[in-house]
Amino acid sequence: MAHNAVLCAIPDIDILSDLAHNGKMIDLARSPKQIGNLIRRARKKRALSQQALGKKTGLRQETISLVENGNPSAKIETLLSILAALDLEFQIAPRSKGWAAETESGS
Repeated sequence: MAHNAVLCAIPDIDILSDLAHNGKMIDLARSPKQIGNLIRRARKKRALSQQALGKKTGLRQETISLVENGNPSAKIETLLSILAALDLEFQIAPRSKGWAAETESGS
């Protein structure tokens, strides 16, 4: 029986893996630092250096670094340019319940 349970679980693991590796999972960011971390992760997943991403966007490597480190003064145009170069998009959605208190308290 345990063998059947493992076999039943494998397709579920494959689906989760496909979702995680095919970009179909949605990442959530509520702060400049979180946005920067997501951009860094996407850049590295695509095997791009900051300099290469800068060339794709027309931005300096230093600007990419500032954004990835969560610089709160990054312009929306800069973020959109970086996201487009990474084949990502900016979406706005209602805030998930339970997160508002944590975000507002700085957690």
